Amino acid sequence: MIFTLFISSFLAATLLPGGSEALLIYDLTQRPELVIMLVIVASIGNSLGSVTSYGLGAIGAKKLTEQQLQSKAALWVKKYGVYSLLLSWLPLIGDVICVAAGLVKLPLWRSILFITVGKTCRYTVIAMIFFAA
Repeated sequence: MIFTLFISSFLAATLLPGGSEALLIYDLTQRPELVIMLVIVASIGNSLGSVTSYGLGAIGAKKLTEQQLQSKAALWVKKYGVYSLLLSWLPLIGDVICVAAGLVKLPLWRSILFITVGKTCRYTVIAMIFFAA
């Protein structure tokens, strides 16, 4: 259960399609007493997936011209810096934000921090909604 949630959360944060929220909710129905551990595992997996996307952006930045680096996402991330990574939890555009953060070479450790905060907030809210229902 834990390993599956970790892998699902990791893959959901990369450019691959998929979501981990449904699996988190299913796991909560099976083992509600593990809520804290499940939220932590999903948050870590999802954060590491986003860091992978950041890394792909950083690798891509070495191969792109300055003109190619002027995408809307890259310009937006340049404008708002690491704070833009608080939105890395958003479906579809969150992946693009993480890649753009790597493209524009935002500081790695601060990026990891803001990615993790955003992801953890999302899974915490999902768990809170589950238990409130």
